Amino acid sequence: MKGVEFGDGFALADMRGSEANDALRYENGAVITTTNHGGGIGGGITNGMPVLFRCAVKPTPSITKAQDTVDIAAKENATLEIKGRHDPAIVHRARIVVDAVTAIAVYDMLLGRYGTDYFAKDE
Repeated sequence: MKGVEFGDGFALADMRGSEANDALRYENGAVITTTNHGGGIGGGITNGMPVLFRCAVKPTPSITKAQDTVDIAAKENATLEIKGRHDPAIVHRARIVVDAVTAIAVYDMLLGRYGTDYFAKDE
């Protein structure tokens, strides 16, 4: 995992505040935002809109193309050549990492909202 962005994420850095803000609107008895640039998160808490995020996963490094490396035992530069693919589908492992990071982020938001005592085990 090399990056996580909520809503428009990293693109928000190139926007003006007037473009990035999620304007509020009262509709059908509820306060909503007219856009979801923040991905459902505002000021570190959910704002009632769908929580949307994307993750960036770097490509697998075990490829059959020769790559520069270092032979630590010989203390010299070397070439690494991998025969065959050792991880042809990392998506199964990446999904588990995304699930875990999502759980940690949601738990962190719950701790911020309710405090640690709320989640303490009853002794």
